[in-house]
Amino acid sequence: MSISQKGSATILEDHETAIPSKDDGGDFRAIDPHTGVKRGLKTRHLSMMALAGIIGPGLLVGSGGALHSGGPASLLIGFGVIGLIAFSIMQSLGELTTLYPSGGAFTDLGDRFIDKAFGVAVGWNYLIIWVCVLANEYNVISSVMVDWSDKVPLWGYFLIFWFAFLGFQLLGVETFGEAEFWLALVKLMGLVAYFIFSIVYVSGGVKGADAIGFKYWHDPGPFADGFRGVASVFVFCSTFYAGVESVAVAATETKNPGVAVPHSIRQVFIRIVVVYMGCAFFFGLTCPSNAPDLSGGGSHALKSPMTIALHNAGWANGTHLINAFIFVTCLSAVNSSIYIGSRTLLYMAQDGKAPKFLGWTDRRGVPVYAILFTNACGALSMMNVSTGASKAYGYIINLSGVSTFLVWGAISLIHIRFRAAWKVQGHSPDELPYKSLWYPWNAYFGLISNVFLAFVQGWSTLAPFDAGNFVDAYILLPLFPVIYFVYKFTFKTRLWRPHEVDLQAGRRRDLDEAKEVERGADGRPLPWWTRIFASL
Repeated sequence: MSISQKGSATILEDHETAIPSKDDGGDFRAIDPHTGVKRGLKTRHLSMMALAGIIGPGLLVGSGGALHSGGPASLLIGFGVIGLIAFSIMQSLGELTTLYPSGGAFTDLGDRFIDKAFGVAVGWNYLIIWVCVLANEYNVISSVMVDWSDKVPLWGYFLIFWFAFLGFQLLGVETFGEAEFWLALVKLMGLVAYFIFSIVYVSGGVKGADAIGFKYWHDPGPFADGFRGVASVFVFCSTFYAGVESVAVAATETKNPGVAVPHSIRQVFIRIVVVYMGCAFFFGLTCPSNAPDLSGGGSHALKSPMTIALHNAGWANGTHLINAFIFVTCLSAVNSSIYIGSRTLLYMAQDGKAPKFLGWTDRRGVPVYAILFTNACGALSMMNVSTGASKAYGYIINLSGVSTFLVWGAISLIHIRFRAAWKVQGHSPDELPYKSLWYPWNAYFGLISNVFLAFVQGWSTLAPFDAGNFVDAYILLPLFPVIYFVYKFTFKTRLWRPHEVDLQAGRRRDLDEAKEVERGADGRPLPWWTRIFASL
């Protein structure tokens, strides 16, 4: 049995275990020796990020547009289908990230298992998602403030928040993690409170309000525009789900990724069922899809199904309560968007996929230039000044939606390529610290469905044909192959064959500890139903 050394651990060639080497001290440093970031995120930070970290006004406000376009049944179908896809993607990502918790996440893994040009295309498309999400969050939080007081212009509020969030991000990852933990907790409590209100309201428990039951499923009905409405809802839903994969980006800055990453990825199922499906069900139950304020109100809060439900229940001042809740979700969502976008940019710069200066970190492990650049992209929200908040929101949603499908499809393809290399090089799936459920069906489902939705998501713009919306929906679709082929032919990259893939670099040391997820105390494999429950 021969021994080879890769990175900070000496790996046995039969891959049964990993033993410490002389330079294992790097695994216990506060600053990651490869990326320069600080390992400051705790398990509870990453868990709460997985549950509610990126839930923002998109869910509270954008779901109103989705409800108006498709109706309550379309909203449930959209959240359900995209939820299944998101679950598939997280199973693939869980297997990959638990084994390789390296900086760069799936962009780095795209280099390793497919082609560096592929990793470049994935990285820039992923960055586009977070630039769009960040611009949307700035758009909403500035609009909320204008609704409260218009004495300060929209751009004035934007600048105030821009500098505030910049200063907060420069405090470091530990401060970010702690703030996200508590803000995410408030968001979950707020949504649960609304779910309870919805049950009481539809049951007739609100004084002065009738018991409406499933009234809005009959009038105006479950579907607002047939299949066309269902298709339009997919774009909204993909944007709401964007961020479930962010735990992979944060893995490098986590103190104990061997425990935190699998635990967080399992919690995505709870997020899908409780948060997203719960919102889809209760929003459609308490708010009619033909409510005028859903298609264009005076403020963002007026377009939230939550506000309309409170108003219909007899609380006319409910707008201010929902505005306050949206404001809290904005604080968390902007914070998370800057974090994920800056780390994506940092890792790409360190790997030669972006300008080199963006890959610099200071002594505290803070990527200053990457944070500055990412935050500066939030200025896209200022299109609000000329187009209005609602149109600006719609434009940016369409841009980020197709990129989400492309990145998710790429993750599934990376997983398929990884398993091919893993098999060709003589490994068994039982060696994996986290094994994806229902492979290969789950991975192929993720790949095919995301490619399909990337093409279908703009279908509603075809009949009648709307040139502006068509361009907005599909302009980023050709960007992925353009980046891929331009980089490939410029830098002469090549597609890796399964037997050429390096399966050792970046592997984690706690491989045997992580196997406890799949095995009982006696070392025997757990029954399939026990492993499914553990994966939740």
